[in-house]
Amino acid sequence: MVEFRSYCEPDVSIQQVWSDGGFTPCFFFTLVPSVLGTLAVLLGTLHCVCYRRYGTDMEPRFVPRSRLYKLQLSFSVLLSLQALIWMIFRVVQDAPVPGYVVLCGCLYALAWAWATVLLRVERKRVLLGDWTRGHSAMLLLFWMVAFVAENLAFVSWESSRWWWGLENPKHLPLLGGAASSQSAWRDFRKKVRLLLPYMWPSGSGLLQLLVLLCLSLLGAERAINVFVPIYYKNIVNELTGGSPWKTLAITVCIYVLLKFLQGGGAGSSGFVSNLRSFLWIRVQQYTGRVVQVRLFAHLHSLSLRWHLQRRTGEVLRSIDRGTSSIDSLLSYIMFSIFPTIADIIIAIIFFISNFNAWFGLIIFVCMGLYLTLTVIITEWRTKYRRDMNTQDNNAKAKAVDSLLNFETVKYYNAEDYEVGRFEEAILKYQSLEWLTGASLALLNQTQNLIIGLGLLAGSLLCAYFVTEGKFQVGDYVLFGTYVIQLYAPLNWFGTYYRVIQRSFVDMESMFNLFDEEEEVKDHVNAGILHYKQGKIEFQNVSFSYVEGKEILKDVSFTVLPGQTVALVGQSGSGKSTIIRLLFRFYDVQGGCVRIDGQDITKDTVLFNDNIRENIRYGRISASNQEVEDAAIAADIHERILSFSDGKATSALDTQTERNIQASLAKVCANRTTVVVAHRLSTIIGADQILILRDGQIAESGRHDELLAKGGLYADMWLKQQQASDSDSASDSETKDRLPEKLQPPKSTTGHGHH
Repeated sequence: MVEFRSYCEPDVSIQQVWSDGGFTPCFFFTLVPSVLGTLAVLLGTLHCVCYRRYGTDMEPRFVPRSRLYKLQLSFSVLLSLQALIWMIFRVVQDAPVPGYVVLCGCLYALAWAWATVLLRVERKRVLLGDWTRGHSAMLLLFWMVAFVAENLAFVSWESSRWWWGLENPKHLPLLGGAASSQSAWRDFRKKVRLLLPYMWPSGSGLLQLLVLLCLSLLGAERAINVFVPIYYKNIVNELTGGSPWKTLAITVCIYVLLKFLQGGGAGSSGFVSNLRSFLWIRVQQYTGRVVQVRLFAHLHSLSLRWHLQRRTGEVLRSIDRGTSSIDSLLSYIMFSIFPTIADIIIAIIFFISNFNAWFGLIIFVCMGLYLTLTVIITEWRTKYRRDMNTQDNNAKAKAVDSLLNFETVKYYNAEDYEVGRFEEAILKYQSLEWLTGASLALLNQTQNLIIGLGLLAGSLLCAYFVTEGKFQVGDYVLFGTYVIQLYAPLNWFGTYYRVIQRSFVDMESMFNLFDEEEEVKDHVNAGILHYKQGKIEFQNVSFSYVEGKEILKDVSFTVLPGQTVALVGQSGSGKSTIIRLLFRFYDVQGGCVRIDGQDITKDTVLFNDNIRENIRYGRISASNQEVEDAAIAADIHERILSFSDGKATSALDTQTERNIQASLAKVCANRTTVVVAHRLSTIIGADQILILRDGQIAESGRHDELLAKGGLYADMWLKQQQASDSDSASDSETKDRLPEKLQPPKSTTGHGHH
């Protein structure tokens, strides 16, 4: 049952003229049809009375023979029906209908219906003394107001309340709130500004020359497309007209040469097109390289918080699709869309000047309908493509995350659960994929229908003129050849537009990555951090990952040069956060972190590579021998050689761990060392032990001092000793793997370097 609500939408009133960057639909669709209805009904009625009273019937031989009369009449009827269909479409929906929709539909239909009546009255009667073939001032005024009103709607182009905005479904009075996705052309200017640096290869004169040469070849293709059907026409006329062999042979040779340059279909595989594609390869490679390098650098400038929150699989898919979409976007815009539009304009001008206006009108109407319906249907399909991309990201992210956590899945025997989740994601993706394919089939059928009707109308008209002796046979051949040649790229125009629109959709995720702001930023004119003695100072440091939940609260401590400081505490107490702040993965939100009296400005991370490269990462220029010497000094060289593929591991047996601790004690001598301790037995010799609880330093001191206090540290020491005594030697290795407390300590040392 139809439900009618208030006259306007719930959040606006009829007095509200401007909202969200445009006219409110309630105001606009009340004012415009009211003005048109008043002009048509009141002034139109007066106009009809004058024609009836003071006019006279025109004799058939004096009736103006205007070819545009039927076209005017058809458009007036269609506009009247459009208003009624729009109103009925809104009313039959289940959603509540604003009152202005019904008023607008009725007034629009009435106004255009009355304009149709006026047009027919002027056709049959004429005022005394009025011998002009033009329309009355009343009808011209009505058409002018209607034209101005249609263009006035574009003042609201930036508004989200109009149908082209597609931003908020509840603010779409023209579509009844049916759209559920944003337009791919949203923020078009912003996207173009991001693309501009990749369109022109600045800094490379050779690549710039290649771009100009490709554009020149593009212009040559347009000229060739015009001359190919002309010379084909000349061949037919010369064959039917009995031209001499020499003339015919020259014409055929020129035609074959042009066809060789053009290729099989509108430059699709000709010499010029192939040469242009070959020259464009270097420019395309430049674009792909610059995009990927800039994005990679931008991702490295983001904070650890962002990297921990994002899923690796999703980011990689976004980068993959985004970079490839830029290549296809630039190629299709420059070498497909613009040339196709240029070919259409050239064709219309050519047919009007060499045939007559009817052929130009056929081409114009057919092309206009084709392009308009292609854009409308493709925009409608956008939501399916966007949802399909989202579900594709989701499926790939689930697969990557599950495989990365293979060990955890095995621990909990969750293989079936993970496979089920992945299959569910695939099924959702395939359902959206089907909708995308079905809507594509609808678009293709619509395009084929329009092309077929246009070709039929033009061919019949041309054949008629040939039979009347107004055209030659070659003219019919010229029309058919030119139109088929024109429809070849036009038939691909839908594909071009879909690729461009899909590229914008695919680029959205990548543009979002570019929009991510750097959380950790150096101060203006920041200098290089110089390590001299290795003194570390935390002064009243406060930090939180989530607003309102502090991890560190006013933490202060100092690590003197050469000292070893151990951080101890339960999970979530802030141990790892202190290390992350020291490496400047995050910026402190209160207080200051200093190294040798300087605010920290550099960071370093450990990548998932082989051990040789991880050790080398501290000094990239180190030789292989120096890397092995460092491993020997840490007493892990022989152990590494026994690892499968030389990969790193977090599971160390007790004896190896003791050897490593002894070696680290030697290596860290006279170096500032910060240790995150899980086994308290490994930090007995630390110069200072900090016990963290709830983001604050609860206790501090040396091992003996803390045991004597009988506080948190002493309690933790007692529990670990009892657990160690109860563990058997046979399962000690297993226990080393499981709880976090039994992991070997992570340490960072510094004495003139990290």
